[in-house]
Amino acid sequence: MKKIITLVILISFQWVHAVEKDSLLYANSFKKYYLLLEEEEDCDACGCSANGGSMGFSSMFNNSFVGVRYVYQSYTSKEGIFKDSPWIDENFNSIQIWSRIPVSKRIQILALLPYHSNNRELLSGKETISGIGDAMLMGMYSAYQTKVFGTTYTHKLQVGGGVKFPTGKYSQENNGTLNPSFQLGTGSVDYLLVTEYVLKRKQLGLNTFMNYTFKTENSAYYQFGNQFNYGSTLFYLWELNALSVVPQVGVSGEVYASNKQFQQDVLGTKGDVFFGKLGVELGKNNFSLGVNTMLPIQQNLTGGNVKSNYRFSVNLNYSL
Repeated sequence: MKKIITLVILISFQWVHAVEKDSLLYANSFKKYYLLLEEEEDCDACGCSANGGSMGFSSMFNNSFVGVRYVYQSYTSKEGIFKDSPWIDENFNSIQIWSRIPVSKRIQILALLPYHSNNRELLSGKETISGIGDAMLMGMYSAYQTKVFGTTYTHKLQVGGGVKFPTGKYSQENNGTLNPSFQLGTGSVDYLLVTEYVLKRKQLGLNTFMNYTFKTENSAYYQFGNQFNYGSTLFYLWELNALSVVPQVGVSGEVYASNKQFQQDVLGTKGDVFFGKLGVELGKNNFSLGVNTMLPIQQNLTGGNVKSNYRFSVNLNYSL
């Protein structure tokens, strides 16, 4: 009887959390390279299987681009289910090939393929997993846009959706007492709805977004919880001769539902987190370089069993 009770407790305590994004819009001498930024829901479960790693899915300068991005996320999690269980460090690294291609004046297609390398320091030693993650394909539609010239303020509203494919390996073994998010992928086909609104006056702008991800059950009868992301970013454009500099500051939040196993809620897997964001992007000729960081302001992840420390990304893009 004691073995049965212990097994039930071990299965019941799992945790997972997610991430979020930011975006910008402005017009200047780089405008032929710019793109309207939309936020997409990139992360599942602590961001380890995330595609955008909570840093967004956009460049500030390239209207049509191919690029590479590195995303790092740091977490601290409990190695066990008891109050005196030790805390361990978990590190999620992602190198992503991404692109954004406009197919018409109102429609854009976005694609992303990540490679993950995750590690954590257990009492029994270091554990590492690496490999291709879940690929993503999205489409965005410009539902409303004011003319750029002759107006004091410009507005743009985009809506869209996409699919995340289970190209990353999912391991059922990690759905134990440790973080079930220590995965390369969710093992499921997931669906996204996205909306973004940008308000701009001259060189000052504000980008606000919301997105929601519907996650499905995988072949192991495990389902990561649906996730809602929101945020707002204030940005300003400086032109310094041939170099354009765009600092940005903002906030973002993530709210996610409980994971499910055999269609039953898994105890201690829902939560929320609220971040402050800082970043800057530089543009010259066909190239752009961006750096972003996110720090938690308030969080309640998996009943306090997982703590987000910080997130960091660097991207380099080339306009097509």
